[in-house]
Amino acid sequence: MRRPFIIAISILALVTIGTVAYYYFQSKAPAVTVTPPILLPGGQPIGTGTLPTTTETEAPPVAPVATAPARLAQVSKGPVVPGFIVLNTGAGTTSAQTLVSYLERQSGNVFSYNTSDGTLTRTSNRTIPGIQSALWTKDGSLAIVRYLSGDALATINTYAIHPDGSGGFFLPQNLADVTLASSSILTLSSGVNGSIVSSVTLDGARTATLFSSPLSSVRLGAFGCGKQLLFTKPSATLPGYAFSFSALKTPVRVAGPNRGLVALPSPLGSYVLLSYTQSSSLRLALLETKTGVVTELPVGTIADKCVWSADEKNVFCGVPQNPDSKYAYPDDWYQGVAAFSDRIWKLDVTNRYVEMVLDFTKSTGAGLDAKALAVDPRASTLVFMNKNDGSLWAYKL
Repeated sequence: MRRPFIIAISILALVTIGTVAYYYFQSKAPAVTVTPPILLPGGQPIGTGTLPTTTETEAPPVAPVATAPARLAQVSKGPVVPGFIVLNTGAGTTSAQTLVSYLERQSGNVFSYNTSDGTLTRTSNRTIPGIQSALWTKDGSLAIVRYLSGDALATINTYAIHPDGSGGFFLPQNLADVTLASSSILTLSSGVNGSIVSSVTLDGARTATLFSSPLSSVRLGAFGCGKQLLFTKPSATLPGYAFSFSALKTPVRVAGPNRGLVALPSPLGSYVLLSYTQSSSLRLALLETKTGVVTELPVGTIADKCVWSADEKNVFCGVPQNPDSKYAYPDDWYQGVAAFSDRIWKLDVTNRYVEMVLDFTKSTGAGLDAKALAVDPRASTLVFMNKNDGSLWAYKL
């Protein structure tokens, strides 16, 4: 009787040890997970005024980083200015690098982060505090920054500055919106009589009016094919519309009416990513501009939480998990009343599927409310701001 008893005890011990080892090693597995692809219709998966007082200060020394940063790296604890540029340099050589340029919120200084070795360099000592947003030209040679001034902070200033702090010029005050075309700055001036869209050369020397519109409460976007996009300022309580404009043709309605409508045109003008609300739920759709076909997507978010890849093949988005239906979207998110808990998803436009690429909370233990996403031309590095604390992150795709 003792021999079967001893054998049974031994087997039980081995099972217990195996179970403990399994859970231990599972807990040490990488935290970033990838979901199976979700097919889109028709698709097949392929696998998984005046500047504030400025000062010149000596740049602090930057300590070299001994090891390469992890796949997900915190670039800055922040707060940073929403609006970044991610560039590839030295392509095809041994010195190839991916660099992230951004502005610090407190000082307005420009920094450059090397994703290969994690080094951080301040490229500008020019202090411009209180910057609210930034836009970068494709080559990173110019940043368009916007900040408030005046006793009641009622004046909107728009200033173009080089990343080394040199040069710079002002655009008209109190512009309703600013965006960038392939080789110019597009400005939107709005009033009770409507809106005017103008083009400004990248040196600020010449300005030309492109078109006017009777719409007054609108936002501005740009296709990469010489067309512009106007859409009504999004509100959960009002139906929104989007119109495409060109210099010689009448405006064409491309979307609407949809409540909370936000439109994000693709770089080459082939698509428009549309977000809106329906029965208090966030919805996302893809519009093909040539055919007018709209494809509903199986994830919901706000288009301002997305970015197109340069080749239009992919869109990367911060997608909220179970957003609280008691809030009015996108209004409450813009106003800071509502916050999201996001995962990062990739929408493969070419092959028609969506895929989760980063679960930030599992990787860091912190929540993510993604904002101001940017991606390099090779779509190898995604950069985003965490709206919760203003920190900046880089993720190798």
